[in-house]
Amino acid sequence: MIYRLLRPLLFALPAETAHQLALAALKLSPSRIPPLEWPGGPRTVMGLRFDNPLGLAAGLDKNGDYIDALGGLGFGFVEIGTVTPRPQPGNPRPRLFRLPEAEAIINRMGFNNKGLDHLLTRVRARRYPGILGINIGKNFDTPVEDALDDYLAGFENAYPWADYITVNISSPNTPGLRDLQGGERLRALIGPLKERQARLENRHGRRVPLVVKVAPDLDDDEIDEMAGIFNGLAVEGVIATNTTAAREAVATLPHGTEAGGLSGKPLFDRSTKVMGRFRQALNPGIAVIAAGGVFSRADFQRKLDAGADLVQIYTGLIYRGPGIVKSLLR
Repeated sequence: MIYRLLRPLLFALPAETAHQLALAALKLSPSRIPPLEWPGGPRTVMGLRFDNPLGLAAGLDKNGDYIDALGGLGFGFVEIGTVTPRPQPGNPRPRLFRLPEAEAIINRMGFNNKGLDHLLTRVRARRYPGILGINIGKNFDTPVEDALDDYLAGFENAYPWADYITVNISSPNTPGLRDLQGGERLRALIGPLKERQARLENRHGRRVPLVVKVAPDLDDDEIDEMAGIFNGLAVEGVIATNTTAAREAVATLPHGTEAGGLSGKPLFDRSTKVMGRFRQALNPGIAVIAAGGVFSRADFQRKLDAGADLVQIYTGLIYRGPGIVKSLLR
């Protein structure tokens, strides 16, 4: 109710300014609740116990500055980042656009973040008791052929503090990043990360699952090829999907042709189809985390029915406010 009153004021501001103000206000709020109960009870996914299957997608809290505030909305898990080894400013503003007619967002943020050291300082101070994922990427000025170095640095440093780590190779806003999704480049990236995971498991005495976040702009052959690599390397999970470069559903709307990744309701069907195809092609032991266009309890259930083990939201939270967490889980 309160958010419905405040939303017109927030939406009158530039999108990125409103985003920052909303997070700051949430952080100041004294209200915190533990992860909400799910009617089906807790579920174990990737060897981790989730009090409920609803999580916050990466991108909202890139630096880990709001873990407790966001986790306190009742999520079963929170994913922070994308974080890069070194701080970077991202793309020039404006770089975040609301499309209210479609309940969508276009962003070309470009992995703007304060760097891995800052994020891990915030993670070490967290009180949120739920599952925490850390989403890692490469710096924009790291050549694609050297991307593995950035991912290994992120993976190794985040490992002691994360419950799972997501390898983001699907943002459309870092030039060349999506090239890492293809064939031998994908194998050459994920293979060494899995080898590093095994060594870190021995060192730390626990296994931190490796998850890969994929794009919705994949055809069936590309999905099947990627799934074969994931099966062969025994990744623990796949997030389907990131934002889309497609514009058919919003091209006639204000800001509809802005460069960047499109999220929100127009992404729902495509992301669900891609997620379902991955579920069919992946080994049963590999978790599938659905993301893309969830606004209602029916949307949430459809993702689960299509084979998702867990579901993430982002744009739905922007348009519906904090109350969406309780409404999806009740």
